[in-house]
Amino acid sequence: MKYALVTGGSGAIGQAICQRLAMDGHYVIIHAHHNLQKAQRLVEQLVSQGYHAQAIQFDISDFEQTNNALNTLLAQHTIQVLVHNAGIHDDAPLAGMQQQQWNSVIDVSLNGFFNVTQPLMLAMMKTRWGRVIAISSVAGIAGNRGQANYAAAKSGLIGACKSLSIELASRGITSNVIAPGIIDTAMSKATFPVEKINQLVPMKRAGKASEVAALVSFLASDEAAYISGQVISINGGML
Repeated sequence: MKYALVTGGSGAIGQAICQRLAMDGHYVIIHAHHNLQKAQRLVEQLVSQGYHAQAIQFDISDFEQTNNALNTLLAQHTIQVLVHNAGIHDDAPLAGMQQQQWNSVIDVSLNGFFNVTQPLMLAMMKTRWGRVIAISSVAGIAGNRGQANYAAAKSGLIGACKSLSIELASRGITSNVIAPGIIDTAMSKATFPVEKINQLVPMKRAGKASEVAALVSFLASDEAAYISGQVISINGGML
């Protein structure tokens, strides 16, 4: 059984990823920061279905706190699958954006990637098998009005994962990026009404969180061993 850590595992996409990885036979460690209760409810649900899971809480933007939490986990088992899904929005046109808005989004999505990935690498490398999967966004590829901070963070994940794929290739570890478009979540419903989705998405619908999770499942599998350093979009043909 391989151990998988999913950051931001209490959100809509994160929950779908955790459920799919558990179904695939992984022991899933569900990370949350503010929504620990939601993560714990998901753990209870998965365990009641015969799967293996636990919840963990830490602030991914705080390196020391993250490092301490991960060291506690690593003392028990090696994490071989990392899905960095944690991310936040704080939108504003750049001309009116506050420094705190810029920093907070970068801290969670991009600095958080370093904070959670770096402590796991040596142990993962020793096993000579691993999967690093970062959840970026269509905004990280094409940009988006009012989201310079979010686009910068999500674009940064692409460069980090491409570099990591080169560094880890000889150790049997892959590093890839998934870039979702509009995914059907409570947050997206408020931003993208049906008419807007029909205008933006050639498939005329939002994607499902389960579809993102299915792609994570494949990239985390043995079948994806020769796929690394790639950015895979899942956006209904938007780009």
